Amino acid sequence: MLNQNMNQEKMLQWINEVSFAVTDVLLYLDTHPDDVDAMNYFNHYNMEREKALNLYASQYTPLVLSNTEACNHWNWVTDPWPWEGGCK
Repeated sequence: MLNQNMNQEKMLQWINEVSFAVTDVLLYLDTHPDDVDAMNYFNHYNMEREKALNLYASQYTPLVLSNTEACNHWNWVTDPWPWEGGCK
């Protein structure tokens, strides 16, 4: 579960987990569009994903273009990327 005290690496892990859940249930909803439980699951985890992306953008840097308003500067090029050790 997301909390404000997570470090960058843990927050990225949470974003990956909820993003996977959202993508997975979207594939299921493609073939089961009337499944109310699946739609509720999607709505819950999609909201969790948005909260996590917004929090990450406000504390570090945006991961998606829709979160650029959370930053007051544009530093995509200057900050280290996660694979460059940016989340440690």
